[in-house]
Formats: sequence, structure tokens, C-alpha cells
Amino acid sequence: MLNIFQHLIFKMIKYFSIGQQWILFVLALFLLALLYLRFYHHPSPAPEVNVKEFVVEVSGEVRNPGVYLFQDPPTLREAIQRAGGFKETPQFDTASFSEILETGTLISVTKESPQEFKAKLGRMAANKLLVFFIPLDLNRVSAEDLCLIPGIGESLAQEIMAYRERRRGFRSVEELKNVKGIGEKKYETFKKFLMVTQPLRVDPSR
Repeated sequence: MLNIFQHLIFKMIKYFSIGQQWILFVLALFLLALLYLRFYHHPSPAPEVNVKEFVVEVSGEVRNPGVYLFQDPPTLREAIQRAGGFKETPQFDTASFSEILETGTLISVTKESPQEFKAKLGRMAANKLLVFFIPLDLNRVSAEDLCLIPGIGESLAQEIMAYRERRRGFRSVEELKNVKGIGEKKYETFKKFLMVTQPLRVDPSR
């Protein structure tokens, strides 16, 4: 297409004056640039920016209990401040106040005395974790928690719990393939909802 366009330009240019030829030359360059951008130039897509949000729930004796999102891992102080702070001015251990929290943490604030509050750290409920695409820990979840995951029914959840009991905990998510009723296809459907971070549960009496 470009060759045909160039041939027509050079064939017609001899009928124009020098000034007109310069104008045609500039127009030709402009049109060639447009054609190049239209048919040959494919700009690379902008890189995707993966922004991970850190989810923390604050409950109990704070002014605004709820679930809060952070761009960076928050400290205990930052999470409680986001929830409006304590309902009253308390005495508090300032060392633990600077503890950095992981995503999915549940802070339960209780009132121990008129001027003393205690913040207990735990894990958010399984249904809330799944809403925010936070995987459940295989060594923490209950059978009811597992049933919240697409592809896992009550009978399969019980099989997973029985396997965990026999093996004294999971060492990896991939170990689920050893559970009766879980094949490769089924494993692929729900592996993203699970993780293993806790140490194995070992009963010294066994």
C-alpha cells in the first residue's frame, strides 16, 4: 500500500511548482506517519500494577468497630486509631501497640477495668476472609469453614478434617491431593482459597 502511494506522489509531483512540491512532500510525510501508526505500530500495554490491600477487623471497645483496608501492613496502634480509638482513655502496653499486623487479623478490644483495655489478636471469620480473597489456613479451618469454599461440600470437608487429624496437620496445600475424593481437576478449582502457614499440630500424647 505504501509503495502504491509513493508511486502516485512521484508521478504527480512534476506538475507542481517548487513551493507546491514542498507542501506535498510535508503532507506525504504526515500521511505516511499516520499510516504507520494505524497499521504497523502497536504500543505495548501499560504494565499492571498489583496493589495488595491489608485487611484488618477491629471489634469491641472502640468507637467505630468494623473492617478496615490499609495500603501497607498496619501496626496495632494504626488499626485502633482507624477504628476511632478506644471508647475511653485507657492504660495500654505501648510496646505491643507498635506490633505490625498481617492481613486478615481480628483485633478484639475488651475492657479489663475502668482504665485498662486489652487487645487480643485473632483471625477474622472465614466468610469475611473469603470476601476479601484472603486464603484460609488448612490447619486452622473448621469443617463449616471449608464448606464455604466452592467445590467443597460437607462430606469432602469431613474427609479433609479426618486426613488432617491422621497426619497431625497439613504441610502444604498440594497435600490435599492425597485426600479421598480430591483429584487434580477438583484441586485446581479451590486451591487458591487455601494456604498453610501455621506449624503442624502435634499431640505429645500420641
